Amino acid sequence: MAAHRLPLALTSGDPSGIGPEIAVAAWRQRDAAGVPPFYLLADPKLIAARVRALGVDIAIVETDPTGVAAAFANALPVVPLAAVLVNTPGQPDKRNAAGIIEAIDRAVADTFEGRAAAVVTCPIAKKPLYDAGFRFPGHTEYLAHLATARTGVDTVPVMMLAGPELRAVPVTIHIALSEVPKALTTAAIVETVRITAHDLRTRFGIVKPRIAVSGLNPHAGEGGAMGQEDERVIRPAVEALKAEGIEAFGPLPADTMFHARARAGYDAAICMYHDQALIPAKALAFDETVNVTLGLPFVRTSPDHGTAFDIAGKGIARPDSLIAALKLARQLSDIEAKPA
Repeated sequence: MAAHRLPLALTSGDPSGIGPEIAVAAWRQRDAAGVPPFYLLADPKLIAARVRALGVDIAIVETDPTGVAAAFANALPVVPLAAVLVNTPGQPDKRNAAGIIEAIDRAVADTFEGRAAAVVTCPIAKKPLYDAGFRFPGHTEYLAHLATARTGVDTVPVMMLAGPELRAVPVTIHIALSEVPKALTTAAIVETVRITAHDLRTRFGIVKPRIAVSGLNPHAGEGGAMGQEDERVIRPAVEALKAEGIEAFGPLPADTMFHARARAGYDAAICMYHDQALIPAKALAFDETVNVTLGLPFVRTSPDHGTAFDIAGKGIARPDSLIAALKLARQLSDIEAKPA
């Protein structure tokens, strides 16, 4: 079976959050929404209990990845974890940490070993994992660690928020705004754009990606009148990228980068900090935007929202972003699998 015909490996994320129920909801909408075949790495007993609590009438089948194609039309395929999970909707529990990590480990192993086409992850919460001894900042860094361990090549992950109207990539991510100017370097911008341009070519199928690079300060610094970072840090990065043959331009004032006419002029926007990228991406299409990790040797997508402990188990969580993540994972893995 060609790699792009393999099923997608879906982790259920933190089982105390909405991951299990949006996975169930995505499977229930498989025909109406065109959801590609996937299997859920989870504790089957927990999924069955959550289904009963939600009053949903669906079949669940325990299988391995090879059985997904035959099962998916009629039952939710669940690949059982070795770990037993605690079913406490809305109440995160560090006892679930082992199963959360096992699901990620096995999804990645399945992609490397030819059992899955891509990894799709439901949201996790950091504190229960930290309480259990997890020492990575989050999902993305752990996935990069697994990739490096597998390949022996240092992996630099890049976060992209991909929606129907905008692809946005922050250079700096989960740091305080006051720390951004110190963390922002010409080298970091160049590396982020290189990875973005590469994955736009190889996974999104864009032959000559156009990369818009934002400024940091209002009006992109107004020629140095409002901060020096735009001229001293960002512009040299853009010039270096142009010299490499990458179609990058900027720094651009961020307040004029995201209207419809501006977006028509580029394939991805590189932003200098977290909210500069995520606010326009989520404002334009919150329910359809997908978190894509670029720079990995496998396709990984996830919904653009968190665990939503406050509504877990209530049956009101929307699966839209997860459905979008599943469909994009299929699209990206299909493109990557095509012969050059």
